Amino acid sequence: MPYSHHSHSGQFCRHATGDLEEIVLEAIRSGFEVYGLTEHVPRYRTEDLYPEEAEIDLQALHDQFNTFIHEAHRLKTQYASQVTLLVGLETDYITSIDLDQLEALLERHRGRIEYIVGSIHHVGGIPIDFDIDMFEKSLNKQSGRSERERMENFLCSYFDAQFQLLQRFHPEIIGHFDLCRLYHPEIQLSDYPRSWELLKRNISYATEYGALFEVNAAAFRKNWNTPYPAEDVLKIILQYGGRLALSDDSHGPHAVGLNYHRVLEYLRREGVPELWFLQACKSANKAGRNIQAVKAPDEWWNHSFWNKWF
Repeated sequence: MPYSHHSHSGQFCRHATGDLEEIVLEAIRSGFEVYGLTEHVPRYRTEDLYPEEAEIDLQALHDQFNTFIHEAHRLKTQYASQVTLLVGLETDYITSIDLDQLEALLERHRGRIEYIVGSIHHVGGIPIDFDIDMFEKSLNKQSGRSERERMENFLCSYFDAQFQLLQRFHPEIIGHFDLCRLYHPEIQLSDYPRSWELLKRNISYATEYGALFEVNAAAFRKNWNTPYPAEDVLKIILQYGGRLALSDDSHGPHAVGLNYHRVLEYLRREGVPELWFLQACKSANKAGRNIQAVKAPDEWWNHSFWNKWF
């Protein structure tokens, strides 16, 4: 203890800050034992670039990702005596092109991408986590005669895309499961019956193949009162026997471990009995990657790491 399975750096992500090595050094300073480096996969169409990437050539994005993999493994070796670094990626699914290209990318980097954070950031080809305007644009693109119908269809599209990702790639970490309500955290997803059934389908499927659901501290930076996932989803994950892992989803050295004390309070309040983390292994998992989930020591909440914030 402690662990994080999801992070970004300004060196390889335009909406983050700091070099990758700075992230690693802060993780070491903060007392992390396992820390995952998971930059975004590149986009494959100009129209899918974020505003801050407007001047970047698509090939430059692909080259940047290749550089990330090389640099992450260099740091993994250099700091092996101080922290266990895991090298992964975070997915994007905008169109089917992204899934086809992800398959090719994983093949090119076979053995060097140790795990996947499976995340959805787009609905209807529109990013839902960039700003409120784009979120509303994606929501209003949905069919429906009322706002409620459009929200239901929006949520269904989100969870259907998530399911396709789970089926095809079996990501070891499920990223920010309920990002679909980023700008409306007050929404109770069970109020939308069709999408609620899809949500439960996804949780059941991911649990069956052995995924870990990240408890993602970044939601606190977005003015949530909980991490992702919120209480309603967390209860279903636990009900279905799902396993949880910690992630800070840091976007710079300043955010390494940020709000972990609030995550701890949340997990204890919700009666979460155990946490899990990823560890390299010799046997391939269902996705063909040599990594496995390991249960954190009992009474993980008593680890001296937490004293940093209390």
